[in-house]
Amino acid sequence: MTPAPPPAAAGKHPHLADRLDGLLFFPVTAYAPDGALDLTAFRAHVRAGIDAGAAAVFACCGTGEFHALTPEEFADCVAAAVEEAADRVPVVAGAGYGTALATRFARLAHEAGADGLLAMPPYLVVAGQEGLLRHYTELAAATPLPVIVYQRDNAVFAPATVAALARTEGIIGLKDGIGDLDLMQRIISTVRTEAPDEDFLYFNGLPTAELTGPAYLGLGVRLYSSAVFAFAPEVAVAFHRALTCGDDDTVQRLTDGFYRPLVELRNQGRGYAVSLVKAGVRLRGLDVGEVRPPLGEPDPAHLTELAELIDHGLALVGHPAGTDA
Repeated sequence: MTPAPPPAAAGKHPHLADRLDGLLFFPVTAYAPDGALDLTAFRAHVRAGIDAGAAAVFACCGTGEFHALTPEEFADCVAAAVEEAADRVPVVAGAGYGTALATRFARLAHEAGADGLLAMPPYLVVAGQEGLLRHYTELAAATPLPVIVYQRDNAVFAPATVAALARTEGIIGLKDGIGDLDLMQRIISTVRTEAPDEDFLYFNGLPTAELTGPAYLGLGVRLYSSAVFAFAPEVAVAFHRALTCGDDDTVQRLTDGFYRPLVELRNQGRGYAVSLVKAGVRLRGLDVGEVRPPLGEPDPAHLTELAELIDHGLALVGHPAGTDA
């Protein structure tokens, strides 16, 4: 089983796995017009998400442009998220690149008061299963924070590797960004068979997870990251409630009228999984700046489509269009 936090953190950080129940909020990272970090806007964004019903804040992860942050900016953002959360909800921070840098980011996250880590794929290299296992095992051993491993891009795991991860002290879950349901079923079955005593968590981590929510729910995967929550929490909350309560009519209405069109819009540009979300936050009234290079801003025509889609999504859930999130 995952070990208890060290004594110094025992009172402050209850077991992360017990607190991840509900919508998972991945805030964007805010920048000022000169490109510098805007912690005031970032704090407002985090605060609004928590007030809207987020069950956890995943700061400085994919949507938060982890790849574009310096270690110092990362530490400042995580600390700001922790302060805004005020222990109402857990804060999970990203950690990535090679093992040495991932360990450094893990240390910075711990010092900033984070409750856990989302371990991003290693930078660039395509490694074998043994190397991947060693990377995440060494990261988990280097931090007292519980670790969720993110499967995507160049970090795709064989079921036996995930079973080994599940047996690794400090690793509590797998976030899937691949979308291969056959692989996920085999992973879940293997972990259940080979690590039956481990309380291992699974997350749907696809860019617009709601679209595949019913399919993942069929595998028993209830937790998912909601990019939509960052700019249209009213829609995200309504969908989550419908999915968990078995309200198929609402799930289908929001899928057909909002989520499928959003995914089709997102697929029209590279990097839109981040830049379109950030644009959505701006459209709802909070200036969080543009994305940093190498990402680029969405086409103006696509921004018009996004604004119309947000208004339509709000109307579908009975919320007046044009109001702030």
